[in-house]
Amino acid sequence: MIEPSGTIESMPVLKGSTIDPARTRAAILEAATPLLYERGLDGIGVAELCARLGVSKETLYRHFGTKDGLVQAMLEARSERVTRWMAEAVAAAGQDPAGQLAAVFDALQAWYDDPAFRGCAMLNAAAQHHVEPVRAITARHLDRYLDLLTGIAERAGAADPPVLGRQWLMLVEGATVVAAHHDAAGAGEHARRAALALLPAARTGPQG
Repeated sequence: MIEPSGTIESMPVLKGSTIDPARTRAAILEAATPLLYERGLDGIGVAELCARLGVSKETLYRHFGTKDGLVQAMLEARSERVTRWMAEAVAAAGQDPAGQLAAVFDALQAWYDDPAFRGCAMLNAAAQHHVEPVRAITARHLDRYLDLLTGIAERAGAADPPVLGRQWLMLVEGATVVAAHHDAAGAGEHARRAALALLPAARTGPQG
């Protein structure tokens, strides 16, 4: 499974639709996600966004308040989906922590190889919008990644799992930035090798 890059089946909501509010909101969110990810938060205005979604501005504002409200809802939903996708990749790798760690970076490389890949949506958003709500969503997203990686470090018998988890998180996010802005070929593989190389020393702890 490739990380959800926004290429999900969209369900446009036509003007004047009478479907229930929760379904309308979910449909707008689902259809808006690939557009906002591909074009960037500032790359598409409200008028074009509504035209592409097939909804009126009134409908958009009724369900999300503002475009920023839609952006925040999209980021929250995406973070939950990405975290679930990564946790599933780890679970599918079996009981060996090294295999679980490798699965993280193998999944990332598959994502980088997707033509729709445009980098981490949360980090992209934080770079474009220096506002507290977006920064908080990004921080929570990184915390979810960190929890997953720290869990692997604990199962691997690391002397200091939180520190190792943070080191792995830096490799995850660093690889994603390199793949998005420099060269996607092998970015996940190089990061995977670096992450696995940290395991032996982390298990024994500092010497001396």
